[in-house]
Amino acid sequence: MRLAFTAALLGLAVTIAASAHDATPDRVFELRTYHVADGKLAELHKRFRDHTCELLTKHGAELIGFWTPIDEKDGKGKTLVYLVAHASRDAATETWRAFRADPAWIKVKAASEVNGVLTEKVDSVFMEPTDYSAMR
Repeated sequence: MRLAFTAALLGLAVTIAASAHDATPDRVFELRTYHVADGKLAELHKRFRDHTCELLTKHGAELIGFWTPIDEKDGKGKTLVYLVAHASRDAATETWRAFRADPAWIKVKAASEVNGVLTEKVDSVFMEPTDYSAMR
């Protein structure tokens, strides 16, 4: 019984490891950093929480995670960093094109910026996983 259980666990571990490394080789990750206008971080969080995440997902983005810096020197209180996965670089281009053209996004963006823009600058870096990366 114990041997069968151990074999089953080993088989599951091999299956999980294989599926993690069998991901489409074209898959890319996009690291986005939003440099937020003074005093607008809470409003940017609200826009993401209430609208942006849903719209990005609708248009094919896989939202991995969102972070804000802890230290002042790194932009505490005025920076949002998030990671997005796309099936390919072409898929990323299409996701952003469709997202920006979506009437719901256009309306939400305009409404959220009635009292000024929320971001001063957006940096985007596309990355591909290494062959030893746990996330592929």
